This record gives sequence, C-alpha cells and structure tokens, in this order.
Amino acid sequence: MVQVYLTAKLPDIASKILDEAGITYEVYNGSGLITKEELLKHVSEIEALITPLSTQVDQEVIDASPKLKIIANFGAGFNNIDAKYARSKGIDVTNTPFVSSIATAEIAAGLAVALSRRIVEGDHLMRTEGFEGWAPLFFLGHELAGKTLGIVGLGDIGKQVAKRLRAFDMNVIYYQRHRDEQTEDLYDATFVDFDTLVKTSDVISLHVPLTPETHYLFDEAQFKAMKNSALLVNCARGPVVNERALLSALKTGELAGAALDVYENEPAVTEGFAELKNVILTPHIGNASVEARDKMAEIVANNAVKILSRESAEYVVN
Repeated sequence: MVQVYLTAKLPDIASKILDEAGITYEVYNGSGLITKEELLKHVSEIEALITPLSTQVDQEVIDASPKLKIIANFGAGFNNIDAKYARSKGIDVTNTPFVSSIATAEIAAGLAVALSRRIVEGDHLMRTEGFEGWAPLFFLGHELAGKTLGIVGLGDIGKQVAKRLRAFDMNVIYYQRHRDEQTEDLYDATFVDFDTLVKTSDVISLHVPLTPETHYLFDEAQFKAMKNSALLVNCARGPVVNERALLSALKTGELAGAALDVYENEPAVTEGFAELKNVILTPHIGNASVEARDKMAEIVANNAVKILSRESAEYVVN
C-alpha cells in the first residue's frame, strides 16, 4: 500500500528521506500540474499527502482520503489547502516557513534594482533593435541610494529585504499590525502607519500573507496616493494587489513601474502587463533556489515520516 503521495516531483532529498524511513510513496510524474481528477485517483488509501502551492486540496479531496493524517505543503503559504476543514477531520496541515526567506528576499531586492535601473528593459533592447552608442541622456534610470523603501510586512522575508536594500543606502520604513522595535534597531527601520508608507515610499515591497484583510490591500486608492515616481514589487501573494487597478495606474502614469513575481489569477497574467516596458514579470521564482528548495523538501518529507511514526510534525498551521 502506498502511504505517501507527492503531487509533484521534489528535490531528491525528499525521496532519500522517505526511502531511508522505509515508507512507500508515489510521485505524480505527468506533464504540467496535477489535475483534481488525477489527484482523486491516488488519495483513497494514503496517510500523508505532500503538495506544492499549485495543488488545490479542498473538502472533496480531503473527504476522499479517509486515512489521511497530514498534508505537508511545500511552501510557506497554504492558501491552496482548506486547513480549517482538515483540522475538523483531525488532519495536520504543515508548511515550510523560514527556509525560503533569503531566496525570496534576494528576488525582491533584485527586482527593485532591475526596475529602478531598467535592466530588463535594457536587455530586451539589446536583443532586438540594439542601440546607437553611449549618450548623456540615454536610458536613464534612478539610483536607490537615498530613496525610501517601504516594506509592508516586516516578517522573516521583509527583514531580509530590509537588510539587503539598507546596504544600498535606502531609508527603510515599514508597516504591519504590530511594531517590531528590535528589528528597527537592527536595520535602522522606522515604523509608520499604512497611509504614510503608501504616500512617502519610493519603492514598496510587499511581504504579507493573503488574508481577508490583505486582499486588494493595494487598490485604486493606494495607487492614486503613491508617488508618480514610485515602484511596486510584489513577491507576496497575487491577490494582495488589484491587478486591473495596477494596470490602469501604470498606463496613466500614476505609478512609474511594477515588478510582479506572483499573480492575482496565477498562473494567468492579467492581459496588458506584458506590453508595458515599465513592468517586470517573473514566474513565481521567489524561493526557487537550490538551497531553499532542498530545505523545503527536507521539511515536508520529515514531517510525513514523523506523523507516520506517531510523532508530532513541525510547523503545523491549523
């Protein structure tokens, strides 16, 4: 009997851990993402389900898995799982926090640099029409030094972003529900209210979870309040931003640019973004480093082993 089902191929360390524990498992090896129909074919007898963020685990899937003890999610988020319903069935839902913070922060910081200095736009120019040579006013961008970085959500990732962009001599301000004076001292960051952050930041980097309170946290009103020269970087969750409102703000000049690694209707990208030169689009690669993904694989595999060995799992979110 298969004890564990993995809905996507993971780094080899996951298989190694399961093999060493003598656990039987099966991995989805189909093309593209697993469909719900395919998932339902494999869950009736399993005790542990290992899933990436792209696998939706709803009530129907949970009800089809009467022996299920754990859903180990490969990612810091878990919006793809009905965690509350899983708890009502006595099923642990776990995630992989902390280990991907540096990787995601590097992407956020890199996108801020690339956007402000028009790096991606310049690369495209050189691959297409080329340029006529150096000129004093050609292809000007803006330096980050001396500018204000506004971080929305100073959690583990937000702190790492502050650390990196502080090294670029940016002034760091942040907003979240609770002030973090210890982090303020570490990164010379200043706590401000949300409206102040929106109005005064030159670069805004988003690092909040998706909740009812953060859904469309950035909407038409926020884009109107931002500086016309401001840049927005979203490496959090797509629906934190109203993409239609963002698109309009970019087209009308209410906002200078945006970099998106996550999308409101992922994997679909709102029509219109791809045509804009002041937008950078990356395919949800925030934590796509070998180092981070290996650590994430280690966590989910170990949690499956622990639950099947009647031990407590780490990072239970429900």
